[in-house]
Amino acid sequence: MAWPERIICLTEETTEWLYLLGEEKRIVGISAYTVRPPAAKSKPKVSAFITGNVKKICELKPDLVIGFSDIQAELAQKLIKEGLTVLITNQRTLAEIENTLLMVARIVGREKEAKRILSQWQKKLAKIRRRFQGRKRPRVFFQEWDEPIISAIPWVSELIAICGGEDVFSQRTHAMARERIVSREEVLRAQPEIILGSWCGKPMDRQWVETQFAGTPAVAYGRIYEIDSAEILQPGPALFLDGVDRLVAALWPQEKKNKPKRVK
Repeated sequence: MAWPERIICLTEETTEWLYLLGEEKRIVGISAYTVRPPAAKSKPKVSAFITGNVKKICELKPDLVIGFSDIQAELAQKLIKEGLTVLITNQRTLAEIENTLLMVARIVGREKEAKRILSQWQKKLAKIRRRFQGRKRPRVFFQEWDEPIISAIPWVSELIAICGGEDVFSQRTHAMARERIVSREEVLRAQPEIILGSWCGKPMDRQWVETQFAGTPAVAYGRIYEIDSAEILQPGPALFLDGVDRLVAALWPQEKKNKPKRVK
């Protein structure tokens, strides 16, 4: 069977995954937002998230372009019109993320290795779930954006539950960001004990959070933490390698080895 030899990754998680599988030689272009793994930064930058350099992508002669999210639909359409083979996935849950990673592994002939890695990550999550089972769950508000205020994407809500927390908007988790918009008043009524922020590529503003959500236990007790979007908002390896550990540290800072990152 002929595997694709020249792959362009329009988002970071596919790049990191191919590196983990030992297939980085196939990558000929990446997103400019790629920070994981550091070694990938030497690859040609061909896109942002919504937009991309179609001419440069075509010049690299990829036999497969891989992207993520309906947000990349317009870019994908342009590339398809240029005769390129494009795969855009729309995973939003942990199960969908695992299935997508397995699919990509099959495409490059690394299914066995992928199953081994995914099994390790599943065991890690199971261990974390058991560790905090039965404890009183802290009420958590995860904020993905500030204006409008956007709550947790499904996989983040799932991870919060695994880590022993209660997502205050767990009934509002939807694939589309516009369906996860909440009001300031709703956040205040929810009375979160912890506020976690990952503002999709820009720093979380602590002063803004304290002003907007004054009156919540999270603000009163200073339990406001930031998680790097590269670790929690990428539907790929980073979630399992680092993102879940950041959540544990924020939810359970009283445990010795947990050191959450506070927002300055």
